[in-house]
Amino acid sequence: MTRRAGVIALGILLVILTGGFLYLRVLTRRAKMESPQHGEEGARTQLREAALQSGTGALRTITLYFPSDNDGMLQSESRQIAWANSDTDRIRQITFALIEGSYKGLRRPLPPATELRAAFLTSDGTAYLDFSSNALALFAPGIQSETLSIYSIVNSLAANVPSTRRVKILVQGQEVDTLNGHADLGQTFAPDMTRNKSASN
Repeated sequence: MTRRAGVIALGILLVILTGGFLYLRVLTRRAKMESPQHGEEGARTQLREAALQSGTGALRTITLYFPSDNDGMLQSESRQIAWANSDTDRIRQITFALIEGSYKGLRRPLPPATELRAAFLTSDGTAYLDFSSNALALFAPGIQSETLSIYSIVNSLAANVPSTRRVKILVQGQEVDTLNGHADLGQTFAPDMTRNKSASN
């Protein structure tokens, strides 16, 4: 190999190495930008799945109600979970299952990024649910959409935890006026089973 050919070969090698290095930097930067979101969502999903199966009791079939925007009703969906011992933990399980979403393609009552910050049940049967501010994001607007979302939660809790007589929804530990500009969240909500779609419909 002549000296000139050696110089050319060395130059080509340097170009290849430089290109490879720059490509790796681009991939690393993209991974840093994308992995926190996917990692956070993955961790949140794992936490929800763990919460759904955190009960020490036997498996129980629960009934969840998801919004059906086509007819303005709530459609039931059955699911098996390891039932928790306390009503407060059961309320958390039901809420996590609703956030996880329907297995039949029905709409979630709350966005998937919603976090349940706290849940407790008072002696008079009022269940307090404190959601993260993500509950107000990426929400389908409209009075019907908001109302169905609220009663999806309320009716699902009442159907599976009979001691739940009404539900109060908080966001970041505070009362908010509306869910997304329509449904009044300043009140507590009693179950309204007339909103559930009957099996015959």
